[in-house]
Amino acid sequence: MSSFPNSPHLLKAGLVLIDATSGAVKRVIALQYNPDSLSRSFQVKGVGAESGDRSEALRLKGPPVETFKLEAEIDATDQLENPGSNPNAAQLGIQPQLAMLELLLYPTAAQLQSNNTLSKSGTLEIVPMETPLTLFAWSRNRVVPVRVTEFSVTEEAFDPALNPIRAKVSLGLRVLNVDDLGFDHRGGGIYMAYQQQKEQLGARGIGATLTELGLGGIP
Repeated sequence: MSSFPNSPHLLKAGLVLIDATSGAVKRVIALQYNPDSLSRSFQVKGVGAESGDRSEALRLKGPPVETFKLEAEIDATDQLENPGSNPNAAQLGIQPQLAMLELLLYPTAAQLQSNNTLSKSGTLEIVPMETPLTLFAWSRNRVVPVRVTEFSVTEEAFDPALNPIRAKVSLGLRVLNVDDLGFDHRGGGIYMAYQQQKEQLGARGIGATLTELGLGGIP
C-alpha cells in the first residue's frame, strides 16, 4: 500500500494521433518521464513592422507562430529488472518506444508503395501524403495541434545485443493554428479551444495598478 494515499495522480505529457476527419484516436504516445523543462517561443504576425505603414502598427495578421521544445528521457532499466512489466524490453530494449516517435516523421510504407505505383502508371500529379493529426498534450489546459519540426535522438546505453536501453529525445513542435488549418478543419477547432482556454486563464490573472509602476496617470 502506498505511504501517501492522498497523493495526486501524476499526469504524463505526450502526443495523440487522431484521424483528422472522424476524430478517432489512432495512437497515444505518453512520455515515460515528464521533461524537466518546456521551452516556448512566439513569432508575432504583425503588419506595421513588415509594411512600414505606421497606420498598421497595432494590427495583427493572425495568431503568432508558437513553438515548443522539449527533451524527453526513455529508460528500460526498471523494465529489464522486472521483465513482466514489458516483455519487449529484454528482446528489443527501447527500440519500440523510439520507433513510435520516429514514425511521426514518416509516411507509411503503404503510402510510399501506392505513390510509386501511381508514378509508374503515368500519373502526372501525385498528391503529397497526409499524416494523422498530431496533438501535443501537456495537462488538460494545453492540448494543441502540432507538426514535428525537429527530432534528434542520443542513445546513451546498450544491452549486449546492442539494443538501446537508455536515450534522450529532443523534440521541436510547431503549433498549427487556424491560419494553417482553417476554421472548418478538426485541428482548427482544437486550436481555437486552446486559444480560448489561454484567454480564460489570462482573464483570471491579477492585474496591477499604475501606482505599482510608479505612474500617476498616462501622459
